[in-house]
Order: sequence, then C-alpha cells, then structure tokens
Amino acid sequence: MSEVTAIALILYVGLLAAAVWRLWRGKTVADRLIGVDLVTTLLLSLLILLSIIQRDSIYLDLALALAALGFISTLALAKYLADEQMF
Repeated sequence: MSEVTAIALILYVGLLAAAVWRLWRGKTVADRLIGVDLVTTLLLSLLILLSIIQRDSIYLDLALALAALGFISTLALAKYLADEQMF
C-alpha cells in the first residue's frame, strides 16, 4: 500500500466518523437525511479505495449494490419527509 492510499484511507475513515456524528446528532429530519446520504457516499468511496488497495473486484460489486440501495433509500426518505407517509 502506498502512502497516498494510506492517507486517503485515513481521511475517508475520519470523514465517515464525522458524517455518522452528524447523522446521530442531527436536529431535524432533513439533517439526518443528508447524513444518511453522506455516509452512503463515503462508504462507496471507501469500498472503491479498498478495491484499489486489495486489487479485488468484489468491492466494486458491493459499491454498485450500495449505490443502488442508497439511491432508493434517499428517494424513499425524501418522499416520506415531503408527504409524511411512506407509500
């Protein structure tokens, strides 16, 4: 593992911790929705970085599945926030 990837990995883990804190301590539902979206995006980037470090494509498959689930969950939560009902 090179120095650049190690620094990037540490940076992403730190940002993920800050995003989880924002998700946990969000004052409004909109803050928490943004926190969920940010955590999903950071986990995607972390999985792609792990795929580069480990040279294993399974992490890319996981990132693709997480991207699809993250998109759908963000849409569902935003609809719930707007209409106060899920379906």
